[in-house]
Amino acid sequence: MQTAARGRRGNAGRPKTGKPNPIDVHVGSRVRLRRTLLGMSQEKLGEAIGLTFQQVQKYERGANRIGASRLFDLSRVLDVPVSFFFDDMPAGVDFSDDDETMHAAEDKPTGGYEPDPMAKRETLELVRAYYRINDSSVRKRLFELTKAVANAGSFEAAE
Repeated sequence: MQTAARGRRGNAGRPKTGKPNPIDVHVGSRVRLRRTLLGMSQEKLGEAIGLTFQQVQKYERGANRIGASRLFDLSRVLDVPVSFFFDDMPAGVDFSDDDETMHAAEDKPTGGYEPDPMAKRETLELVRAYYRINDSSVRKRLFELTKAVANAGSFEAAE
């Protein structure tokens, strides 16, 4: 009986496929988003909360579940409320306690759901580089140029 409980505890919340729980993946992606926005490395974040950068990587991928006390530590170091990690949760994630129900939501089609472009590393790096431009007139010209290039691309696609 004890070994069955131990085996079950080790798999708690993880689908039979071995994939990470979608909630853990979302929370991890929010940790990565905030860390990247702050320009903080995984190593620095790990040092701040007493972990190795490999453990931070596992949290960010959703491979390891983040406990309540660790989530609190992360919110303090990353200077966000704990609720930040649950913001923008995809609609397909079911919060019920029934594992079958929760994992059934993973298999539902998302209707062409596109990941948030603001969560992409490329976007974050672009925004950080943009705000490193000290001259506001140069920044404004770059902004206008970017909009013009984007508009030109949409006109070409329409032709």
